[in-house]
Amino acid sequence: MDAPAIRSFPHSHALDPIIVSAGTDSENAKDGTAAKPQELIEQLMTIARVSALEEMASGIAHELNQPLGAIATFSQAAERMLRRPEPMTSATLEVLQHINREAMNAGEGIRRIRKLFNQAGADRQLCSMQEMVTELQPVLNLLASRFHAVLDVKFDQPLPLIAADRLRIQHVLLTLVQNALEAPIRTGASNRVLVEVTSDRYTVQVSVVDQGTGISEQQKLQIFKPFFTTKSSGTGLGLASSRAIIEAHEGTIGFKDLDSGGTQFWFRLPAVSGGASG
Repeated sequence: MDAPAIRSFPHSHALDPIIVSAGTDSENAKDGTAAKPQELIEQLMTIARVSALEEMASGIAHELNQPLGAIATFSQAAERMLRRPEPMTSATLEVLQHINREAMNAGEGIRRIRKLFNQAGADRQLCSMQEMVTELQPVLNLLASRFHAVLDVKFDQPLPLIAADRLRIQHVLLTLVQNALEAPIRTGASNRVLVEVTSDRYTVQVSVVDQGTGISEQQKLQIFKPFFTTKSSGTGLGLASSRAIIEAHEGTIGFKDLDSGGTQFWFRLPAVSGGASG
């Protein structure tokens, strides 16, 4: 029998330096699993890159629309001034009109970028949240082992189905678990992260609870903003892109400090009426 293959994946902020040991092709064929950890890692890394680009486009639009709008406004005002009875030279007028046109073109370009990365066309299917979390669990366990932590997973029964893009929602969960594992552990607390899936008539909620020291008031105001990060090597796009994904699914995402210590990050997705899983 061939020796097991050891696969090392390219750099990813969420997964580096995880190494996954995969069985041989014959072993994989025997076990019949649909999605193996290394395949799921590759898919999730793709989603992470696309989501980061999506939110980066949104951040660029946010940063540039206001100054470009100001350029257009002031150039229009200058144009009106030049049309007064004692105008400046016609050449200056033409330059200002050119500035105005270019500013408007830049704004239109940004709108095209945002449209290009619009998530409205995400591939949604009826999904079981329990199945999605269970499929991702080997990856989460590998990630937890890197931090010498224990990952606990709990499910309500039964859970309603949701309509979702499976990989995008798994990317959000991976981001939240990664952040929980990286949170500084408070004194006396165990190194554990809890993933809990609950539901009511209308929504399915996924919560990730860490044993950290909490979030400062200043961080709470900016934590979901693009490019905000407290990590020296962070991009500031993980939570921002997660929020964009959840809101594109008509869901909500948030967090709260727990009285018992630690922080709970959660997201809720609309349940599909009449559908139940597991």
